[in-house]
Amino acid sequence: MARQYRYIGPTDLLELVSQEPDEFVRRIGSPADVAAWVRGTGQALDAGKSVIATYLVDTEGYLWVGERRMEHVVCARGQPVLMAGEITFGLQGTAYVTYVTNQSTGYCPQPEGWAQLRAALDAAGIEHPGELSRAFEFRRCEKCSTLNLVKDDGLFCAVCDAPLPQEWNVGNF
Repeated sequence: MARQYRYIGPTDLLELVSQEPDEFVRRIGSPADVAAWVRGTGQALDAGKSVIATYLVDTEGYLWVGERRMEHVVCARGQPVLMAGEITFGLQGTAYVTYVTNQSTGYCPQPEGWAQLRAALDAAGIEHPGELSRAFEFRRCEKCSTLNLVKDDGLFCAVCDAPLPQEWNVGNF
């Protein structure tokens, strides 16, 4: 069974869940849904005809997207997720994925969540790179409770320099 990640970010962001209009979040079931979301929300495409979005895979396995600056917890309506991060869609011809990460400091999903994202993209018929373009690891410092984005395999807290655990422990606090 896939790991579910609950929101562990700042509590003040939970207040945004009821304030953000639903039209900025869309369930994606096909490449056409991506194009419709881009048009419907007025997303600006870059010079390469691509757009970066916030994404999540809900506990039912469906892919959802929101504007890039949207908090994952808002996109998820405060609910647990199977995966979350940022995704770049190319929109030349049909929508496809050019770049994808698990960068979400609100949910801190492990890279293994790629399997759930891959399944959602495959079910939607959206081409993708076959793996995370950039995989992030998160750890909570057991000494000072700071959430850390692990960089260069350095398992040391950015605040107190204490060693970080080898295994994911973000949801343990």
